[in-house]
Amino acid sequence: MRRGLRHPGVVGTHEDHASALAAELRAAVAGDVDFSVAARALTTMDASNYRRVPVGTVAPRDADDVAAALEVCRAHGATPVVARGGGTSIGGQATGTGVVLDLTRHMGGIVSLDPESRTAVVRPGLVLDRLREAARPYGLTFGPDPSTHGRCTLGGMIGNNACGAHSVAWGTTADNVRSLDVVTYRGARLTLGRDGRGAPPGLRELVDRHLALLRTGYPAGLPRRISGYALDALLPERGTDVARSFCGSEGTLGVVTEATVRLVPLPADPVLVVLGYADESAAADAAAGLLPYEPLTVEGMAADLVRGGAAGLPRGGAWLFCEVDGEGAARRLVRAAEALDAAVVSDPAGQRALWRIREDAAGTATRMPDGTEAWPGWEDCAVPPARLGAYLREFRSLLADFGLRGTPYGHFGDGCVHVRIDFDLWTGKGVRDFRRFSEAVADLVVAHGGSLSGEHGDGQARAELLPRMYGEELVGLFGAVKDVWDPDGGLNPGMLVRPKRLDEGLRFEGLPLVGLGREAARCVGVAKCRTAGPTSGPSVMCPSYRATGEEKHSTRGRARLLHEMALGEVITDGWRSEEVREALDLCLSCKGCRSDCPVGVDMAAYKAEFLDRHYAGRPFARPRSHWTMGGLPRWLALFGRGVNAATRLPFTARLAGVTPERALPRVADRTFVSWFGERASRRPPALTLWPDTFTNHLAPEVGRAAVRVLEDAGLGVMLPPGRVCCGLTYVSTGRLGAARKVMRRTLDVLEGTRAADGAGGPAGPAAGVPAPGRPVVVLEPSCAAALRTDLPELLPDDPRAAALASRVLTFAEALETLAPDWTPPRLDRPVTGQTHCHQHAVLGDAPDRRLRARAGLTGELSGGCCGLAGNFGFEPGHYEVSAACAEDQLLPALRAAPEGTEILADGFSCRTQIADLADGRARHLAELLAEGLEEGRER
Repeated sequence: MRRGLRHPGVVGTHEDHASALAAELRAAVAGDVDFSVAARALTTMDASNYRRVPVGTVAPRDADDVAAALEVCRAHGATPVVARGGGTSIGGQATGTGVVLDLTRHMGGIVSLDPESRTAVVRPGLVLDRLREAARPYGLTFGPDPSTHGRCTLGGMIGNNACGAHSVAWGTTADNVRSLDVVTYRGARLTLGRDGRGAPPGLRELVDRHLALLRTGYPAGLPRRISGYALDALLPERGTDVARSFCGSEGTLGVVTEATVRLVPLPADPVLVVLGYADESAAADAAAGLLPYEPLTVEGMAADLVRGGAAGLPRGGAWLFCEVDGEGAARRLVRAAEALDAAVVSDPAGQRALWRIREDAAGTATRMPDGTEAWPGWEDCAVPPARLGAYLREFRSLLADFGLRGTPYGHFGDGCVHVRIDFDLWTGKGVRDFRRFSEAVADLVVAHGGSLSGEHGDGQARAELLPRMYGEELVGLFGAVKDVWDPDGGLNPGMLVRPKRLDEGLRFEGLPLVGLGREAARCVGVAKCRTAGPTSGPSVMCPSYRATGEEKHSTRGRARLLHEMALGEVITDGWRSEEVREALDLCLSCKGCRSDCPVGVDMAAYKAEFLDRHYAGRPFARPRSHWTMGGLPRWLALFGRGVNAATRLPFTARLAGVTPERALPRVADRTFVSWFGERASRRPPALTLWPDTFTNHLAPEVGRAAVRVLEDAGLGVMLPPGRVCCGLTYVSTGRLGAARKVMRRTLDVLEGTRAADGAGGPAGPAAGVPAPGRPVVVLEPSCAAALRTDLPELLPDDPRAAALASRVLTFAEALETLAPDWTPPRLDRPVTGQTHCHQHAVLGDAPDRRLRARAGLTGELSGGCCGLAGNFGFEPGHYEVSAACAEDQLLPALRAAPEGTEILADGFSCRTQIADLADGRARHLAELLAEGLEEGRER
């Protein structure tokens, strides 16, 4: 039972009001009420250019909670309320200055799914992919499929009337909604449907007074008209469909608590047809002509988005991606297309590979070829499909007139264009130009009979311009409709109706032009890091979010906190912020976001810098693990096997700051460097093998195996003339001063200017100063990634750092590039295991895949992160998350592997995690190949 409500009204200062509001909400709702600094900071932004600071958040458990929260907010001076799903809105609709309703935490379930009627009843916080997964066994799906399908919610899709690639076949969200349960700001609970069902008092009368305006005021022939209220759905000849008219209202009329949606049959035999055209205009001109052939998708993109090469694409400078049902439909489409070239792909793997090119292009659009950032702001207008080619030609010309750059792509079959543009949103002049361009391009869209929004809604970005599209009279009617639904103006004020200016409240205002805050601001909020459940293709980001499901543990959440820290309004204690430290504590520094994030947010680097500054001048405030695990290379060099005796003492784990659930790895009896120094040189050195700390002290068998394989390939091996270290453990614990010192000492060693200071002394007969261009082969992926990225980034003024980074090769890269004619032993067995997250993010694993294939090793290694992540999994408070990360992809893959499958993991952390949490021993690829060579010799 919820406790009774008190309505004290607005009291005292803003802080008093917020405190009283929070107390009333906690008394009224069963869900979570969070008015903390962190909760507010996490919800100041969505995926737009805008920022609004809320007073707090509520995560309601059900419709009763929603109604109770609205009642309390209305009683407290009509406190504004905004409903928020995945927070991926482009126009600013998911931000607010009052209370944010987080509908994802508790209101994300499927109530029922009826395959007979092809309907589902869902709650608003349900992520789209969860509905699609539930419908797939019945051969059904939900038709609208925006690119954010892995994290957008049904409530958000209803709010924005979302569409996606398949809208040419299945329409918008509004076309697929049967009924809606909503709560108004004044607490009315309505079930919306056709024939006027659920209309609030006064709505039908208002519509009846303006029938002529509604029949003539909307543009015709425009399948992607998302802008404004869809009041024409209330016309009698259109069934007076209140639910349809509600879709696209952006949370300004009511809060959805439940929806009945239509499901559609999946294509029986999906075939992908990719059509090549001379240029973007030709592809756009051709798109409308393909619609009579009933394609399921008609997606367009040009060559300037395919920066990684166009392998697999047909000839051309632009392409249309058309999905059809059946080979016959594919042949008919190709005959009708008059394209330069065409590719018809029916196998699922080939389709996924080509779709990935199109999906990657969407991420590429956020950066110009020179690395300049591109932003939303004019993101998704739509014109009649037959006018798309002409519109795009004029749009490109307008960009040039303003000195702007952007690369259009999108849903060409519906005339909808996505584009990110390199607006300067940091300076006054740049913001003024942003406004002038927005006004000019709005006029261009209207001149072509188009809609300012074709998918993402108006929000603050475009609502101010709606009179240019609809005229003042119809926009005035929008305001009257808003007042019927929400007389108090409490739901998402400033959006869509009586909007704020499009250049007001930009999230860049007050942010320093350089520094960590500026880096964090590159996060545009599309929330790919919030994807939960199965992923399409290899992905690492974001393991901690996938383990906890909390926004603050996503890459986006952490970036938002850093952004707010730099602004200093919500988070006021700067580098000493405990909110930021707490959010970063569960960051595994996996570097997955460096590659998987569409805009290349590098949270591992941000975490290292924050920790360095957070503990500056306070060395004793650091966790013990920063000194023990973070200084592991030094301790092992000083004490070697003596560490083993210490780890057997009962109090060692506590003193070392290590969680009691973990056993510390055992130091080997003999280092790899010592073994190498006692063997005779067999060949003139062709490469330098890097004796990383893990290989040298903890897994020397990997180093010995690598030498065996490299020499069999005809490659002479040498080691550096003294102890070297990439500095990774110092970087990951945020001791950047120590990391730079270690890195410079390493560069000195390689240059021969500093004598070795331990770790077994000189490397023996084959040791010497590496030649300037000699490759450096690194067996441990995390160390290779540190040398390629962290080293030059932390020592940008030392040319030796960039030179060393350019010479780093992985084990597989070395064999492929230095010994291309070498034939590996045939092992002919299945493998499973883990691709190291740093390898995925920084190094790539294509050479490893090719080497495994040549050796007859079949099967895929799992993506994701093993969860140990160097020191992370050993630190107190991390064990459960560490194990949950392993359970996400790695452990299920190991359990599913048939008996006799080899377990591969090149990373020491990955092998340690597998040993701790699974039955079986994982090995480095070098070990399997060396074993194969020995078996071949014995035969």
